[in-house]
Amino acid sequence: MAQQQDSVREASAARSGVPGIAGKVVVITGASSGLGEASARLLAAQGASVVLGARRSDRLDALAEALRADGADVEVLRTDVTVASEVAALVEHARARFGRVDVMVNNAGVMAIAPLRKAMVDDWNTMIDVNLRGVLHGIAAALPVFQAQGSGHFVNISSVAGLKVFGGGAVYSATKFAVRAVSEGLRQEVGESIRTTIVSPGAIATELPAGTRHPSSAKAIAELYEIAIGPDAIARAIAYAIGQPPEVDVNEIVLRPTAQSS
Repeated sequence: MAQQQDSVREASAARSGVPGIAGKVVVITGASSGLGEASARLLAAQGASVVLGARRSDRLDALAEALRADGADVEVLRTDVTVASEVAALVEHARARFGRVDVMVNNAGVMAIAPLRKAMVDDWNTMIDVNLRGVLHGIAAALPVFQAQGSGHFVNISSVAGLKVFGGGAVYSATKFAVRAVSEGLRQEVGESIRTTIVSPGAIATELPAGTRHPSSAKAIAELYEIAIGPDAIARAIAYAIGQPPEVDVNEIVLRPTAQSS
């Protein structure tokens, strides 16, 4: 079994890849679309083995088929990040298949914008469950593996909304501020051997705005997203952080469209 796992890693590294990324095992949540899909495509092209989790199995399977056609090592597992046991199963699937886990990208997220006076409690709970608990579940699943290995890298997706609250976005911003707080606390606790990166995107062309059900807020978000840039920009930022030498920890990356003022 160990020989088979070593052979898989050597074959991955032998593909045309990027130093610091080729041969690494990267787990990505929310991988069926948007930032997760773009990151999976880029990292696989750069020689990483990718293990992808999301709720939409059909999308995961289609992505895996496309990546394998290009010679990538890919595993997929249906994963709801709000369920801790499912995130643990995703990480264990990666460890069992490849013998280790090098990077955990906690990407799954939802955005539901509305004024607090609308009391859209179900939306609040969904954002807390996915955006915050989902990241915590990823940390809980991967941290013991990283500690046993003596190495690992968390990449947690926050938002520019985690730097500044905007109208109607109080709860969404709260979850993203919390992701930054958890990530910084994690860095301080485990930083001697485990790296932690916060990525805070601005307006990116993904399905994220579709989570907003409040009509006037949805209109405002749609207008903002007219300047959105592609998810490949975030994928490149993630790849940059992952590809640094082990002694270099890129702690935070903030990027937004040039035309976005806040």
